[in-house]
Amino acid sequence: MQLTYHLLSEKGNRKNNEDRVGSYKRGDEFCFALADGLGGHEKGEVASTTVVDTCIDLFKEEGFSEFVMRDAFEIGQERLLNLQAKNRMPDDFKSTLVLLCINETMINWGHIGDSRLYYFKNKKKVLHTLDHSVPQVLVNIGEIQDSDIRNHPDRNHLLSAMGIEWQRPRYEIAEPIITEPGTAFLMASDGFWELISDEEMVKCLKKANDVHQWMTSMEKIVKKTGEDRNMDNYSAIGIWIEKD
Repeated sequence: MQLTYHLLSEKGNRKNNEDRVGSYKRGDEFCFALADGLGGHEKGEVASTTVVDTCIDLFKEEGFSEFVMRDAFEIGQERLLNLQAKNRMPDDFKSTLVLLCINETMINWGHIGDSRLYYFKNKKKVLHTLDHSVPQVLVNIGEIQDSDIRNHPDRNHLLSAMGIEWQRPRYEIAEPIITEPGTAFLMASDGFWELISDEEMVKCLKKANDVHQWMTSMEKIVKKTGEDRNMDNYSAIGIWIEKD
């Protein structure tokens, strides 16, 4: 297995970058995490850094196990709630999170909020994670189309996130898939995927010679689409799996 990847995170037109991306290689195992902090006034930055660092630290210690995915969300959640209590700010220190772990035989991912993971196979989109948001609910019941989420007035109204107390776990962990050549992933905050269509992602993928070219061409589209907007922070991680 040959795995290559490219990380990017930019503040857009905002004063601070509240997104956080991270990666770690442990032998033949890989961990990637992306978070979009909520709360402003630097609290979003603290929240996203906390949950990404939690993922990476756990992976460093344990590697890719069936418990790492769950523990990353549970422990990250606990740390954010402790931050809220310590600072007496129950409405701050919140974050989305998308986590991807890969070894030579298996791939697994999980997410909460509206940061997404896109899964591609042989240059075609297989799926993207479903947002925990109001417009995603409208898609689920057939009132709007998936593509309508990008411009929906309630697109930033999240129903679940890290740092919001759960009566039960609100994160979702996918069923593992087999590690195969020809697989690609895009992990992206809403500031990235809202400004590029799924079709454009695939078009860039088909034209790219490597993961770096793929990410660069997509970022150009994101920046061009966002020229006349107050661009949010945008972050993404691209991963390619090819034959040795």
